[in-house]
Amino acid sequence: MTKIGIILGSTRPGRNGEAVAKWVLDLAQKHGGAEFELVDLLDYNLPHLDEAVPPSLGQYQQEHTKRWSATVASFDGYIFVTPEYNHSTSGALKNAIDFVYNEWNNKAAGFVSYGSAGGTRAVEHLRLIMGELQVADVRAQVALTLANDFENWSVFKPGAQHEATVKTLLDQVISWSTALATVRAAA
Repeated sequence: MTKIGIILGSTRPGRNGEAVAKWVLDLAQKHGGAEFELVDLLDYNLPHLDEAVPPSLGQYQQEHTKRWSATVASFDGYIFVTPEYNHSTSGALKNAIDFVYNEWNNKAAGFVSYGSAGGTRAVEHLRLIMGELQVADVRAQVALTLANDFENWSVFKPGAQHEATVKTLLDQVISWSTALATVRAAA
């Protein structure tokens, strides 16, 4: 069965992303069609990139990198839950992405973002990064605004209309992840 990782891209204390990621996981499990797993970057405690050899060579020396590599490699696709910090994604997510390379290749990704402008600028940057990693990003995107989908900018209360967009996102990520299995097998 296709396996999709829902990557929680914030490690900030008091982060809004945890509630968002759990909401996505709940909707994904109800949706079915794939196996879903929440991947919390806090559980990996990745320092600022500390591998001497470029990740494209796969010659990892650090145990935290080997553990992260195994996790990323175990999925057929991803849904990134990202905040928008200063018109981009979080440094923690960018750092985690940069730790490995081949493990991302020939897979699919979708995005759930949140911020004052729905996190859309963070996703713009992530789409460019995914292209370099040979990840096919899907069109559907869930953009949550702090003013409308969070009470007092901190208690997650998504509008009901977002559930339909999550469904479309899941359909696309599952479809593309499944289709790319033949590409991964040939590689």
